Amino acid sequence: MKTRVGILISGRGSNMQALIRAAEAADYPAGIALVISNRADAVGLDIARQHGVPALAIPGRDFGADRAAHEAAIDAALRDAGCEIVCLAGYMRLLTPFLVHNWAGKMLNIHPSLLPAYPGLDTHARALAAGAKIHGCTVHLVTETVDDGPILAQAAVPVLPGDTEQSLAARVLAQEHRIYPAALASLTGAAAVPADRGISLINPCV
Repeated sequence: MKTRVGILISGRGSNMQALIRAAEAADYPAGIALVISNRADAVGLDIARQHGVPALAIPGRDFGADRAAHEAAIDAALRDAGCEIVCLAGYMRLLTPFLVHNWAGKMLNIHPSLLPAYPGLDTHARALAAGAKIHGCTVHLVTETVDDGPILAQAAVPVLPGDTEQSLAARVLAQEHRIYPAALASLTGAAAVPADRGISLINPCV
């Protein structure tokens, strides 16, 4: 029986699509039970529905400044759908300790850098500005500290002469679509992982 997974998005959700496509394979250990967006106009909601995945908008603006109430609604929807693991896929809203603690060891995120390098935003521009020779992406467990959880998987790409933010981002994104499904499959095979222990699944691609 496949592990039931919920995905949180804010926009188109290209990593969501990679996870959904992987989960459509009969031998993949996880199934996507629900997609939730904090934006009602997120294109990813329609894309998920086209794949037959239930999709739900729970807009943050409906809750005003009450982030706890917003996350409680998200948490309830995930549990009502029987989700056992949560994947963040372009979810552009900082989480509170409530949701992080409720899904400790069972919530994944993908970040467009080789953590611990370049946590936060504008990773490709920062890598280029620093003269980095290698860049990449990381799947990690979510903790209260942004982009600082145990690493589950990484993929590296070379920074090429003449690279722009856009060209570098495109190569990194291709690797994101590869390692996110691999990391999720590994995690579901290992069941819940304590928040202080990651899975060694390092996939360099240079």
